[in-house]
Formats: sequence, C-alpha cells, structure tokens
Amino acid sequence: MRGGEGMAEEFGWGRLAYGMQLPVQSQSALFAEGWEAGAGPEDLVEIARVADRAGFAYLASCDHVAIPRRLADAMGTVWYDPVATLSYLAGVTEHVRLMSHVAIVGLRHPLLSAKQYATLDHLSGGRLILGVGAGHVAEEFEALGADFARRGRVLDDTVDALRAALGPDEFPEYEGEFFSFEGLGQRPRPAQRRVPIWVGGSSPAAVRRAAVRGDGWLPQGDPRDRLPDQIARLRRLRAEAGIDAPLTIGAITEPLYVGEPTWPVGRRTLSGKPAALAESLRAYAEMGVHQIQVRFRSRSRRELTDQMAAFGADVAPHIK
Repeated sequence: MRGGEGMAEEFGWGRLAYGMQLPVQSQSALFAEGWEAGAGPEDLVEIARVADRAGFAYLASCDHVAIPRRLADAMGTVWYDPVATLSYLAGVTEHVRLMSHVAIVGLRHPLLSAKQYATLDHLSGGRLILGVGAGHVAEEFEALGADFARRGRVLDDTVDALRAALGPDEFPEYEGEFFSFEGLGQRPRPAQRRVPIWVGGSSPAAVRRAAVRGDGWLPQGDPRDRLPDQIARLRRLRAEAGIDAPLTIGAITEPLYVGEPTWPVGRRTLSGKPAALAESLRAYAEMGVHQIQVRFRSRSRRELTDQMAAFGADVAPHIK
C-alpha cells in the first residue's frame, strides 16, 4: 500500500520518471498505429506486464463517453472506459501506477467519480493517479446533461469536491459552487492517504488550475521550446497562491524509436542509439520536468513491447 506523500520520491526530485499512454484503448487517427485496430484485451495485458517489468512509472488511459459523427473520422469511436481498463490491468500488474489521462470528471457527479476511483485505488493497493481535464466535445456534454459552456468552473469545483470525497473521511463534507454533500458514507476508501490529482491541459486556465489545485501538471502538446515558459508560469502562480507542496511537472516527448529503424517512423520521431536518446531526453529534466510520457512507433504489439523493454534496459538508466 502506498501513501500519497511518497509521490515526491517516485516522480522526479532527483530522477526523471517515465510512463506511457496505453495503445489500443483509444484509437484517434492522430496517434494510433495501424496494428491497434485488430488488437484487444490480451494485447493490453502483455503491454501492461512489460511496462511493469521495464520500470515504467505509470500506464495511462483516456476518457470519452461518446464521439459525434462530425469528429469520428479524426478521433475514432474506440475509447475504452478508463476505470474499467485500469482496474482490469491492476489485476495483472504489481508496481506500475494507473493513471487517467485524462478523466473528464465534469461529465459526472464527483461522488460518482469518487466511488469509481476510490475503488480502483483500493483494489490496486494505492496505485491510482487521477488525471483530470475539462473536455472539448460539446455534444458529449449535452448528451449527458453536463454544462459545456461552464466546464472550466465546473471542473474547478469538481476537483475541490474530489479532494474531499477521496480523503480519509468515510462521510466527507463539501460545499461548493455546483456541488455539495454531507452525511453520505462511501467505502471502500482509497488505499492512499492522498490520491494525487494531476491536471491536464496547456491553456492559461488549465495551467492556473494545475498550479493552484493540482499535485501535478499534464501538458497537452507543448513543444520543448514552450515548456520553460509554461513551467515558470506554473511556479509563479503556485508561489503567489502560497502553496509550497511539490508539483510534479510532466511532458509528452516526441515519438521514439530505440535503435535505427528500417521503416519510415516519421520526421519528428527521435531514433538512434540508446545513449543519444537518453542525452536528448535529459534536456527535459534540465528544464524542470519530473516525468516524461513516452510513445514508441511500432508496427505490431511485439515491436512495441520490444521497444518498451529496450527503453527500460538501455535508455532509462542514462536519464536518471
């Protein structure tokens, strides 16, 4: 069982941790590889087991409930439920943390989200990282009766409500702008004393939310040259709010390929010998990043798991 204060030692503060978004469970045309269309549960299990052995800090799962036709070509309609997916993989792994990246918690009442994620944390022995974000699909909010126009304010209130609902009290109390509850008990409680909440997004509002409400920041698409300014803003806003607790700062790296590829992996992909890759990735730590989310180019599950194992064995030791 893990305590929430252990996050500082696990993510950064002396080493650059690495995690990854799971393939298969979300299949947007923007990032899915061709082989994922025919993949299924057995592939997710094998990938999770390799991540567990290769020292990955976390595995992440996305969140969308329903995709409108106007976005289906770009986003696809394959979006596994993150709680179900991460709970399934908790049963076949031992060490790797399980992260929602990101849960659109404004689509659901915070007591419902607290019940789901507290159960996941309890069953996994305290391995949950709750990544949250505002969402961007208006039709999804409308279908579920959620407020799209005020989703930022709703998310702020939801994060505060989740802090209370995921705390140690069996009967949590909360009074906010949109939500309030008291005298309602929920068990099981999370295994962690404090479930880490990492805030996703790179807009000014999302960065402020991460700075004043989050335990971590999950940027969305910030290139390397933009990260230093974003990190400086995070630190300034957090200091102005009088918060001295550590903030885990993340980054999403360029696509990676360990070794010399024999097929076109894309112009933006970092490839080559492990030492060269490690040198490039160490630049993230130098700018103040504590954990990197990596993605590997691959043509099959076997190639992906080989890449993951090679990264853990040959690249990771040189980025710590």
